[in-house]
Amino acid sequence: MKIALIIENSQAAKSDIVHTALKNIAEPLGHEVHHYGMYSADDEASLTYVMNGLLTGILLNSGAADFVITGCGTGMGSMLACNSMPGVFCGLVIDPTDAFLFGQINDGNAMSMPYAKGFGWAAELNLEDCYRKLFEHERGVGYPKERAAIMAKNRGILADMKAASCHNMLSVLKTVDQDLLRATIAGERFAELFYANAKDEEMSEYLKSL
Repeated sequence: MKIALIIENSQAAKSDIVHTALKNIAEPLGHEVHHYGMYSADDEASLTYVMNGLLTGILLNSGAADFVITGCGTGMGSMLACNSMPGVFCGLVIDPTDAFLFGQINDGNAMSMPYAKGFGWAAELNLEDCYRKLFEHERGVGYPKERAAIMAKNRGILADMKAASCHNMLSVLKTVDQDLLRATIAGERFAELFYANAKDEEMSEYLKSL
């Protein structure tokens, strides 16, 4: 699985902490971690939590990533921005129990975390525990397991409802503020990571045209 990491500007100074914690858990489990930035508070390309959502939509809908981990000061803004995108189902994860239940019950494709609120001593251990609870188990199995079937049914209903209420991602790219879109894909490693992994040629060609 390709796991994309996106860090916004207010928490960019913690990028290495988050990236290292994610790699420590995900890579031994056989997953690839692709860090789309920000990499430091001094990056020339700056991401806001709104851009986190747009970039998450781009990565998941193009097939460049299978799962996205993002966040902001509280995790709320990035979660809301992500869930405004077609095909994105993002949960707010604060502790390992959240991570486990989100994976088992909701089986979403993105999670947002708080990197300021409650981010104190041993925060990196909480990050690793969250990633472990999410990625070491098969997702979507259900909890409690006797409710697995109804949970899976409700996930399908939610996916259908979102598909009915959202434009497709290419339409989003063409109608969203184009300056915002250009800024969102301006990260120093975006082209390197995205075009090598994206499976949607129309989306790739449109982004190249910008």
